[in-house]
Amino acid sequence: MRKFLALALVAGGLALSACNTVEGIGKDVSSAGDTVAKTADGAK
Repeated sequence: MRKFLALALVAGGLALSACNTVEGIGKDVSSAGDTVAKTADGAK
């Protein structure tokens, strides 16, 4: 039972860290898109 609990805690921690990573990538992509849009607007 302890092994199962330990495995569940590790899996939960990995799942949470993966969500944060995906969220961070999404923010980076959004920021890059905003920068490109601002640059394109300035070139007009």
